[in-house]
Parts: sequence; C-alpha cells; structure tokens
Amino acid sequence: MDESFEKSSSEVAVALEASLALDGDGFRIAHARHHAADFLTYVKDHYGVPVAAATVHIVQLIVSELVTNTLKYASGPALLRLRITGPVVQVELHDSNPAAPSAVTPDPLRVGQHGLAIVAALARTLTVEATSHGKRIVADVVLDPAA
Repeated sequence: MDESFEKSSSEVAVALEASLALDGDGFRIAHARHHAADFLTYVKDHYGVPVAAATVHIVQLIVSELVTNTLKYASGPALLRLRITGPVVQVELHDSNPAAPSAVTPDPLRVGQHGLAIVAALARTLTVEATSHGKRIVADVVLDPAA
C-alpha cells in the first residue's frame, strides 16, 4: 500500500491531491476512509480550502462504497485518488475490472447492492470511463455547499 499527499503547481493553478494504492485486503476500506478524511482536513488546515464537515462524511461514504465494490468485483490492485479542483473534491478510483458498474432497480427490502445509487445521490457528478487497464470512476463532491 502506498499513500501520499502532494501539491503540484503550474502557472495557472495549484492542484492538491492524495493517492492511496489498494490491494485486495478488506481492511483497506477503513484505511481508505481515514485517508480521505485526513486529506480533507489537511487541505482545510494547511491551504485554507473551505471543506464543510458534512462533506468529509459524504466523501468517506463514497470512498467506502467505491472501494468495497472494487474489492468485490475487481481482481488486482486499485488506486484511490483524491483531488481538489476548484470548489469540488474529485474522488477517483481506478481498478482492473473493465465492466462498468450498473445500478439495480431500487428496492427498499433488498439487502445490499445500493452502493452505486448512494454514490450517485451524494455526488454532484458521477462518471465511469474505460481505461487500458480496467476502469476509472470519478465522483465529484462540492467541498462547501454554503460557499
């Protein structure tokens, strides 16, 4: 497992991002959630990025759902990347399964399989792209809805 926080700069803007390499260990779900919360706290405390407390919880839930799905449906390693882009944090997950996830018909009596619907409801946007090594899922979450 590899984790890092980085600041990369250009003449136009400063991008803050963090990444976490994940293997197939189920304990990584909790680690990924903590990593997301630590990153958001870091950018708020060190760079003054406005991050609502509710946003931290929303991002942790999205990370949990995406990493759980990766562990269930993709073999091989995955990469979680968090990136501040303007007023949003992008939660990006790369995994080795090329199949796009599909939401199932809502059923309040069904146990499980609600993750993608939860992510779609909480994120401003949700995209899935095929890559040469699997897929990339990106959920954009507004950092501070009151701003």
